Amino acid sequence: MIENQINNNFCIIMAGGIGSRFWPLSRVVKPKQFLDILGVGRTFLQQTFDRFSEIIPKENFLVVTSINYKDLVLEQLPELKEEQVLLEPLRRNTAPCIAYAAYKIKTKNPDANLIVAPSDHIILKEEQFIRQIKKGLAFVEKNKALLTLGVKPNRPETGYGYIQVKKKAKFNDFDNLYKVKTFTEKPDEHMANVFVESGEFFWNSGIFIWSLSSIIEAFEMHLQNVSSLFEKGMKLYNTSDEVHFIKKTYSECPGISVDYGIMEKAKNVYVLTADFGWSDLGTWGSLYENKEKDEEGNVISGDNILTYNTKNCIVNISDQKVAVLQGLDGYIVAESNETLMICKKEDEQQIKQFVTDVKIKKGVSLI
Repeated sequence: MIENQINNNFCIIMAGGIGSRFWPLSRVVKPKQFLDILGVGRTFLQQTFDRFSEIIPKENFLVVTSINYKDLVLEQLPELKEEQVLLEPLRRNTAPCIAYAAYKIKTKNPDANLIVAPSDHIILKEEQFIRQIKKGLAFVEKNKALLTLGVKPNRPETGYGYIQVKKKAKFNDFDNLYKVKTFTEKPDEHMANVFVESGEFFWNSGIFIWSLSSIIEAFEMHLQNVSSLFEKGMKLYNTSDEVHFIKKTYSECPGISVDYGIMEKAKNVYVLTADFGWSDLGTWGSLYENKEKDEEGNVISGDNILTYNTKNCIVNISDQKVAVLQGLDGYIVAESNETLMICKKEDEQQIKQFVTDVKIKKGVSLI
């Protein structure tokens, strides 16, 4: 009985992004999910796989990524078979990514429970995190619910989405399960302060748990233009015709997030709230917040960096290069291959524009 329950659990890892906000370290040819940015000996993708391997059998993992990253995934996760790497021919946001994986899993196990997780998040309190995941799986197995994990905020962060909760929901002895009232995308500083002070708002982790039947039903109700496309492939998944079918489907599929397309519209959305040391490591600033700092408040990565009167900076220079920094306060200094970027931390939202400008003026090979 317990063995059957374990085998019904699947994990979908979303690993198709290009991580442009982490440029120039994250490049189109090798985005941040395939890098060991934290210097721990495992890439973000590998750490995500490791994290869920405790409760998910290796054959029940699917990694959804760009067609360009197939070899990188298989190289970094040799535990997976080729058919467990789902290749997107075009970037279409998270809803098509999840629909593809869900309908493919349906051909294998219609009774599945799914965990959906990005490939590039930090989880510092692993045991607490897995405890919440197990609670979530128990809940969605017994309830037709769409569940997400909400993180208790410790600061008025403007770079995250927020979830407002209603009253507590009753299930077993859970004391941290709530019905969701609203989702709010990245607020300004004033509203972020209001959210944190109210005690009703939690950071949206982007990690979802639901039964396969619940999410397919939600797609059919709220994103029928997506579900109808992927449902047509039920006899083609796991055959030689799958690749051609997916290319055609993605060319016809709208780009939309599962948050906007389903979670903000569905009535059966719940959140498990907790503090498990989570960070959406989407920017240099978030890396700075999560790394150990020296006595001057600097985060230094590189063996040959000398600093003088330099504080509150994040510096990432390859070990093959010597760098001398003098008189900087609050800067990002990042180097990769032929590219050096120096940018004020407070202006890092401009990095996407830098990438666009470099692409136009200096060529695709540098992004």
